[in-house]
Amino acid sequence: MSTSLDFRSLLAAVVPIAEEAGRATLRFYGTAEAAAKADGSPVTAADQAAEDIILPKLRALTPEIPVVSEVEASKGLTPEVTGSRFWLVDPLDGTKEFLSGNGEFTVNIALIEHGTPVLGVVVIPARGETYAGATSCAATLTDAQGTRPIAARPVPDCGLTVVGSRSHGDAAAMDQFLAGRPVAEFRPAGSSLKLCLIAQGAADLYPRLGTTMEWDIAAGHAVLSAAGGRVETLDGKKFTYGKPDYRNPHFAAYGA
Repeated sequence: MSTSLDFRSLLAAVVPIAEEAGRATLRFYGTAEAAAKADGSPVTAADQAAEDIILPKLRALTPEIPVVSEVEASKGLTPEVTGSRFWLVDPLDGTKEFLSGNGEFTVNIALIEHGTPVLGVVVIPARGETYAGATSCAATLTDAQGTRPIAARPVPDCGLTVVGSRSHGDAAAMDQFLAGRPVAEFRPAGSSLKLCLIAQGAADLYPRLGTTMEWDIAAGHAVLSAAGGRVETLDGKKFTYGKPDYRNPHFAAYGA
């Protein structure tokens, strides 16, 4: 049986790790060039620099919990996940946003327990923002104004604010999914920022009708859950983690 964790203390330890990794990505911001991973998607020196900070620190913090990280996984270096817990890391989510210079890239660290994200930290380095949340802990946003709690909102009377990918997406599939729903605004955004926008009550719905990997969304999912929102498969079933290839089905994220 898994021992219980103090999520509040663990979250306090993980936030500075993610923020340090975020600062490392900024050393390459505006100058980075991309190489191609095995799947053809881009990777930069910033991805590696962030991962080089995160992995040893997580492994020192919780030696008994394996770490699955996007850059290592792209090299075929994926640990065997045999217990009920593992870390999921995307050291730089939104590489295309990073290369375009629009600031919408994130550092993501999540803890998975029994297939559910129970702790998550999302750092937006270019904006100086940190989103954090965990089971039994309120979701928070830290920025230049300090740290404050955030919460997903009920859908406003004027209709849904829908967020979607800035770099990926199928417009026809999105239109079909939204048919019959009262949409007030569509807001494009990059990376796991979309989940954080729902968590802070700035948006209401994020349908993802294309390919993603578990490390892309796990941290944002944890923050959104702590803020009162949810992520489900398109047929309304629980969205789980720890699949053999870490590939996600299509899903939708909702506010309160």
